[in-house]
Amino acid sequence: MNTPIFSQHPYRCKLDWGQRGARQAAERGDIIVIVDTLSFSTAVACAVHHGGIVYPCSKTEDVAAFAQRISGEASVNRRDVPDKGRFSLSPLTYLGLESGTRIVLASPNGATCSRLSGQVSYLFTGALVNAAAVATAVSQVMSTTNLSVTVIACGEQWSIPSSEGQLRVAIEDYVGAGAILSYLEYEKSPEARVCEGSFRYIQKHLEETLWECGSARELRESGFEADVQHSLTLNLYDSVPVMRGEYFEKAYFKIN
Repeated sequence: MNTPIFSQHPYRCKLDWGQRGARQAAERGDIIVIVDTLSFSTAVACAVHHGGIVYPCSKTEDVAAFAQRISGEASVNRRDVPDKGRFSLSPLTYLGLESGTRIVLASPNGATCSRLSGQVSYLFTGALVNAAAVATAVSQVMSTTNLSVTVIACGEQWSIPSSEGQLRVAIEDYVGAGAILSYLEYEKSPEARVCEGSFRYIQKHLEETLWECGSARELRESGFEADVQHSLTLNLYDSVPVMRGEYFEKAYFKIN
């Protein structure tokens, strides 16, 4: 069998980046964990923890039409809450959520990667806020199958694309992926081990370090300090969002 060099075979725990990494992991049939710390994955974790059902939607799709089709509510820009809608990429907008509420959540990174990966048997989304819980769910699947897991650090998109490429490496996603990997006990690829090491290196100063990263500064300077603080809290939730068809809901795995 001709195994592509960059598949990180034969290791069972892998790390990859962005939309291409998500697509290739899906083609392999891996378990996939989507990590978009600021803020898609954190928002989804908060929403499902409070009983919400989240439909990921890429920025190229018509969010309002999608919401109408599934009898849900369309997310809006953070700045447009509450004037134009109740929900956004801000995790704080889900704290008073009514259980069973359907939300269409648009995001150029986490949601897009989720849509690209949706055909796999097990697709989760995780971040710092639910790292241990997600790893527990993944471990339970790995213990009963021969599947590998690829943790996807989504990264960001440059606002002005160029011929140099659109992906902007986002360390909050890399560290979030490393946090999840740190709780997995299966053999890790070199890429996954280095990612885990990045988390362990700053773990004692996690919040203060990521508070000053580019993505966090961008949100803080726009007035969303509380979103950043919430998103950088390790293991705040024990809920695991799992993809069911085209939506995320709470997975009912036994969390020890």
